[in-house]
Amino acid sequence: MSEIDEDHVSRAVGTSPRANESPDNIAAALSERLQRARTNDTCELTILMPCLNEAETLAVCVKKARGFLERAGIDGEVLIADNGSTDGSTDIATQSGARVARIAQRGYGAALLGGIRAARGRYVIMGDADDSYDFTCLDDFIAKLREGYQLVMGNRFRGGVAPGAMPPLHRYLGNPVLTGIGRLFFGSPCGDFHCGLRGFDRQAIERLDMQSAGMEFASEMVVKATLNGLKIAEVPTTLSPDGRNRPPHLRSWRDGWRHLRFLLIYSPRWLFLYPGIAMMVLGFTVLAWLLQGVRYIGGIALDIHTLVYASGLIMLGLQACLFSIFTKVFGMSQRLLPPDPVFERLMRIFTLERGLVLGAALIVGGLVGSVHAVVDWQSAAFGPQQPQELMRIVVPSLTAIMAGMEIVFASFFLSILQLKQFPSRQAGSPD
Repeated sequence: MSEIDEDHVSRAVGTSPRANESPDNIAAALSERLQRARTNDTCELTILMPCLNEAETLAVCVKKARGFLERAGIDGEVLIADNGSTDGSTDIATQSGARVARIAQRGYGAALLGGIRAARGRYVIMGDADDSYDFTCLDDFIAKLREGYQLVMGNRFRGGVAPGAMPPLHRYLGNPVLTGIGRLFFGSPCGDFHCGLRGFDRQAIERLDMQSAGMEFASEMVVKATLNGLKIAEVPTTLSPDGRNRPPHLRSWRDGWRHLRFLLIYSPRWLFLYPGIAMMVLGFTVLAWLLQGVRYIGGIALDIHTLVYASGLIMLGLQACLFSIFTKVFGMSQRLLPPDPVFERLMRIFTLERGLVLGAALIVGGLVGSVHAVVDWQSAAFGPQQPQELMRIVVPSLTAIMAGMEIVFASFFLSILQLKQFPSRQAGSPD
């Protein structure tokens, strides 16, 4: 075998492994990519199946996938990403004509990430190895990929769900709700976020730097593809009852929560900003309404006690809005979220100095109100006060002081988050 220079190896290996990955997975990823570079052993399509003890159905899945490649005349391979099977699945895969990549890190997402790195195809079509998807009918996927789409999602609700193939909880609650949230939060065109049969351009998906090791990997791929502007298409696909005699690996409530958690974490606007704005608007409205005196709604008197709660609502809303900004800045700096030119322009406008000025103005305003309250108290010889009158000065003043201090601290913290890290000077380099 001919020698290859270090630059060629570096290009083949690609981006650096993530810090939280296991050494076994890092070594496997580098080994697979280096082998791919040395042999130039590439093809058009890899049909990828994650596997954990799928001995009952693996052979028929591989047979269907190989049959599709032969019928369609596609230069391709069938790759099994084995996640630690103990039932002979790897032997069955090899005997059936598939290639096996052993993935040490456990989890659905970990298996697929390892499989994607090991894939030789320009395109990858992934699907579960439980015989619930028909690997003989992948023509629409490959056609869309050849048209230039970078992610092609199957849609089981358009293609048809066979009786008994999907639990009612998933069909009528889990999938529609989570897909609806994903479409609302991210503007994704996908109508079935969790379809396990999907095709993609391997290099485009590798550039997304996927992180999830569990079932939420399915949501992460759609969300990141949408946020990064990949070309996405959908094709109808069918779902049949799986061919296994054991329960599936999926755990409805646990994995459903993990999907929802991921969607929330990747959308600071919906998790923090919009609720924060709503709380601040409601708090300001109630506070301004009650400053004039007692208000009545259907015979119920709303007085200074409600005023205190309105102040608390304003502070909670401000905290949530600041958290949304912190999260956005951190996510973009760590490349967890794609660049946002509008947000970056706003951050250049609202500098540390302007934040300090705004915070100081609120603090001064609050102190002025507090001094006014003390003067009123002095006029009564520092005796007992009418709380209905005094609190209408104290509560807004204290709210302004606390909000100002929050903004001052937040401005410094944002400046820390935005600090640029420069490479350290090499030993022996000139001053």
